[in-house]
This record gives sequence, structure tokens and C-alpha cells, in this order.
Amino acid sequence: MSMSAVLSQPRWQRRADARPQELLEAALTVFVERGYAAARLEEVASRAGVAKATLYRYYENKLELFKAVVRNSLVSGFDEVAKAQAGEPGGAREQLIRLLTAFVQRIAGSPLSGIPKLVIAEASNFPEIARFYHEEVIQRGRAMVIGVLRQGAAAGEFRSVDADYAWRIVIAPLLLAIIWKHSFQAFEPEPMDFERHLEAHLDLLFNGLAPSRNEEDRQWTRN
Repeated sequence: MSMSAVLSQPRWQRRADARPQELLEAALTVFVERGYAAARLEEVASRAGVAKATLYRYYENKLELFKAVVRNSLVSGFDEVAKAQAGEPGGAREQLIRLLTAFVQRIAGSPLSGIPKLVIAEASNFPEIARFYHEEVIQRGRAMVIGVLRQGAAAGEFRSVDADYAWRIVIAPLLLAIIWKHSFQAFEPEPMDFERHLEAHLDLLFNGLAPSRNEEDRQWTRN
């Protein structure tokens, strides 16, 4: 059946296929607005326009619904970016720009930014959501950033750094932007310009990663 034929059907005939996505969209809104602890499945069902019993047909409990939201939005997004990276030309610098730009556009500057903020805020009370997020999201991001840093060092684009630790430094400013957005932005005179934030981060990042003729002069030590 063609897409036009599907869309021409009455809403009630299409609703069964549309329900999972409608539930995930409603759940994302509720999780971001309420947080994990305060989120109620009754509200998710109500916002999706279905009975609570209908929600349970698709998701066993709140944890499974949260996992589905993360997989549908964040995990799928990371996989799309990784696939796109593999098919794009350019060196490590261009790859890192595309990767961090995608993070800002898809997460930091969108409603999805509420999810990492939620996990950070509620990890101690709900370690199961932190464990899941670490396995499904953080591990993907870590592998992508480490891979680019090592590729850049091998090609001479970047100086050699401890990639196993440096990856956190690469993404930390973007996580700060998310925390700032949801915690302190209301007290700022102007909204955060995420593109400007990213440009400042990339400027500092690439100057810090730039190879030097005298590598010893670039090595920082405590002594």
C-alpha cells in the first residue's frame, strides 16, 4: 500500500500503527517536564490520547518505556550519525566537527536535551536508568570520539593525547550547555546560542589538539 493510500485512511484505521510512536513522543514530553521519578504512565497515556491499558500493551512498565524513548531518539540518532560519518569524505577534523555539530543540533538544542539532564540528576536514585544510558548511549559516543581522536593522531592532524580520557574533555562543554539550559538559563538575560557555544568550543579544542613542531613544549605535567 502506498503512503498516500495510508494517509488517506481515517485516523482510527491508522491509529494502531501510529500508537507506539505517539506514545514515545508523549513519554518524551512527560519525562522531560516531570523527570523520571515524577513521570506517571497515566499522564503519558492521556497525552497520547489512549487508555492506560493500551500503553501497557506496548510497554511493561515505566523503565521499559524510558528505554524505548532513549532507543527511539538518542540511540537511533547516534547510529545514524555513525553511518553518515562512514560515508563522508574528510579527515579527523571534519569528522569531529560533524559529530559535535550533530550532538548540538539533535540533542543540546532540542527537547532531547532533557534526557541526559534527567539521567544526571536522578542516577543516584535510579541506577538502573543510569546503567542503561551508559550502555546504550555513552558507550556509543565514547567509541566515536575516541576513534576520531586516534585517527587524527595517526594521520598527524592532531597531536597524540590520552584518548581514553580526552574523549570526556571533548564532550564535557556540550554537557555543560545542556545542564545550563535546564538549570540556569531562566536567569540569563538572553537564551544560549548553541552554535556560538560550539564554535567557541571547537576553537579551543582544535588549538589544543593542533600538532606542534616541538611536542615537548605542548606536554603539560604537574611537575
